Amino acid sequence: MALENNSSDWMWLKLLCLTIITALIFEHSQFDIHISELFYTNGQWLIQKGAQPYAFIFYDAPKALLILLALYLITVLIIKYRQPSNNVSIIKNRSINQFMVPFSVREISYLLIILIVVPSTVALLKSVTHVSCPNHLTLFGGDLPYLNIWQNITAKTDSKCFPAAHASAGFSLYGLAFLPSLHKYRYRIFTVVTVLGWTMGLYKMSFGDHFFSHTLVSMLLSLTTTCTFASFLFKKATIYEGRNIESNTLIS
Repeated sequence: MALENNSSDWMWLKLLCLTIITALIFEHSQFDIHISELFYTNGQWLIQKGAQPYAFIFYDAPKALLILLALYLITVLIIKYRQPSNNVSIIKNRSINQFMVPFSVREISYLLIILIVVPSTVALLKSVTHVSCPNHLTLFGGDLPYLNIWQNITAKTDSKCFPAAHASAGFSLYGLAFLPSLHKYRYRIFTVVTVLGWTMGLYKMSFGDHFFSHTLVSMLLSLTTTCTFASFLFKKATIYEGRNIESNTLIS
């Protein structure tokens, strides 16, 4: 049990190292170019930026739903904080409680932190890296050269395309997989969120707003962030649960 706890505690560091290595290896590679070429034929991207109904389905709708989710969680958190704990109040507020997620205050707070921190971290990195989008490059009809991360940071162009921000909003839902209440569903959640994030990422790739590596790094960075916060916020609960399991084993 102790070994499992130690391995879990350091998982965030392993993910961080993997994210950095992936960024350095894939961000400036022929692999990225070859994938983008699949979306770019005869001087045209697969779809035009802002073309409907794609923009609504893959950009506007997911963004709006994630904002509504954050507002809903904030509302639930406020209600839970202000709700008295006595039995009479619980009975009176039963009609309200049926519309609230069955998560603890700690879990809801964690989800809110993740929904804010993940996109904010990506946005901060975008402003520092200055990496160009594929549609900005001469390789794909633009007017900028294809540079690596360090060259882009030094050049300080107006480009802000790495990592992928839109996809990171979807990947921020990885936080659900780390909730103790949803532990038994974590693999299903991971699969669904991965599909959602990559769908949002592929939409942006289809008109040259991102390379493959931009979305890949965004996914790993989101996973690193969610794992890091979960390691600290749910550590005590995990240790307590582990001790209970060990105690029950000894008794039996």
